[in-house]
Amino acid sequence: MLLPASAEAASEPAKAPPPQYMIISFDGAHDLAQWQRSRALAARTGARFTYFLSCVFLLSKETRGEYQPPGRKAGRSEVGFAQTKGEVARRLDEIRLALSEGHELASHACGHFDGKAWSRADWLKEFSAFKRIMAEAYKINGIAGEPADWRNFAETGVSGFRAPYLSTSAALFDALKAAGFRYDASGVSRGPVEPHAEGGVERFALPQIPEGPKARRVIAMDYNLFVRHSGGFERPDEAAAFQERSYEAFKAAFDAQYRGGRAPLQLGFHFTLMNDGAYWKALERFAAEVCVMADVVCTSYADYMKRTQSEHSGIDAPAAGG
Repeated sequence: MLLPASAEAASEPAKAPPPQYMIISFDGAHDLAQWQRSRALAARTGARFTYFLSCVFLLSKETRGEYQPPGRKAGRSEVGFAQTKGEVARRLDEIRLALSEGHELASHACGHFDGKAWSRADWLKEFSAFKRIMAEAYKINGIAGEPADWRNFAETGVSGFRAPYLSTSAALFDALKAAGFRYDASGVSRGPVEPHAEGGVERFALPQIPEGPKARRVIAMDYNLFVRHSGGFERPDEAAAFQERSYEAFKAAFDAQYRGGRAPLQLGFHFTLMNDGAYWKALERFAAEVCVMADVVCTSYADYMKRTQSEHSGIDAPAAGG
């Protein structure tokens, strides 16, 4: 007996929706206590993060001259340097621990300069400085115990980039491919969107998400919330309210995707405790609720690319952070 086409369609099992991906990242990767706090959050929730490192934090005051930014004198930086050789050593330890736990290290360039007017050659110089300072961090700072695989990792293990201030240009995108980057995470979109390939590089965008009583959109990053809430000035007496507003914005953006098209939701943070840590506290509450869900994958940019490529090709996906 032949069934009507509509009956045959109704008899087919419904296709399961794809996982809801969460991509949480940290710019700068400076403060040692925040390295530890973020890794502890990951251990509690199963999340894997991307850390966009500014390479000046692998130089101390004594070794700062190893970095010369485009168009400026050696030893200059918009975000400072490490205070001591010991601080650099501890940061390198944190990086190694994070990598061993499945997290990703990516590039935030070096001195956190706005490179929108830089040429392709300027960007290639900055990328070369990042790679060299990474590779020679132990040697430059006179730190013993360089791991045998460290230089190989510095040469080949960093595949992603986010521009300081999210400031981009055609020259930057031209240089990214030439420097061997696989993805850029400097974009901004009206809401969560899938990444797209352009110029040989996968481009990701932080979404603008509704926030606050009027649901005005704001870039899903702690600094932008800080400016929205308090004009970029510390107001610790209002931190609880800012925390609640941030959590509600994260959760609403998540729910919209989880119940809808399931585009990856990207959230960005810094290792700075703005408004008495309101945004980190909101993140911790949010991640503890959603990253433990069976059909949610909180992972790094690099792992997201591996997983989604595997899903599209039918190959088994690697473990988170693999």
